[in-house]
Amino acid sequence: MPEPDFSESLRALGIIPVVTLDNADGALALADAFFAGGLPILEVTFRTNAAAAAIQILTRERPALLVGAGTVLTRENLQAAKAAGAQFALAPGLNSEIVKEARDLDLPFIPGVATPTEIERALALGCRTLKLFPAGPLGGVEMVVALSAPYGHTGVSFVPTGGINLSSLEAYLRCKSVAAVGGTWLAKRDDLASGNWTGICERCRSAVETVRAVRQSI
Repeated sequence: MPEPDFSESLRALGIIPVVTLDNADGALALADAFFAGGLPILEVTFRTNAAAAAIQILTRERPALLVGAGTVLTRENLQAAKAAGAQFALAPGLNSEIVKEARDLDLPFIPGVATPTEIERALALGCRTLKLFPAGPLGGVEMVVALSAPYGHTGVSFVPTGGINLSSLEAYLRCKSVAAVGGTWLAKRDDLASGNWTGICERCRSAVETVRAVRQSI
C-alpha cells in the first residue's frame, strides 16, 4: 500500500537496514553512519520500548533520513509510529486490521507474507509492496522467483528480509520483482552497543556499491 513516491524511493535505495535499539541514545550517531555510507534510510523495530523515542529523535533531527517502523504488530504500535513521525511501517505478517488502520493514518505500510494465499490476501487489501519473511528459510532467491511467476503481472514487488547478507544481496536485487532487501547485517546489535559506527558505515558503502552495480546492469 505504499504511495508511488515512497515506492520509487525504496527501489532507488534498494536496501532497508533493520535495527533494534535498546535505547535511543545512539540514534543520531547511527543515522550519521548510514548517511556517511550513502544509505539514508532505516527501519527501527518495535521490539523494544525505545522504538518510538528513537523514531521521534531521528525524524526531528535528521529530516533527510527516511525512517520506518518495523515489527508493527498492533494498532498501538502503528499509532505510536505515526505519532513519532515514521514515514512508513512494516510487519512480519499480514493483519488486515493493521493494513486498514495504516490506510486510515495515511502511513505507507508493507505487510509480511510467506505464502501465495497471503500474497492474494494482501493484493485484495490493496497492498502491492510486500515483505517476504523470513526470506532465507523460505527458500531465498528461488522462492522470490517462484512467487514472481504467477504474481508478477499484478504489479507486486517484494522486500525479502531474513537471513540475507552482503554475499546474497546481489542475487536478490537481480530479481525484477524485488524493490529492496531488508537486512540486519548492516547494523548488528553488538555494533550498536559498542558504538562501532565506522564498521556500520563501511558495510553500508559496500552494500550501496552492490545496489548501484546491479541497478545499472539490469
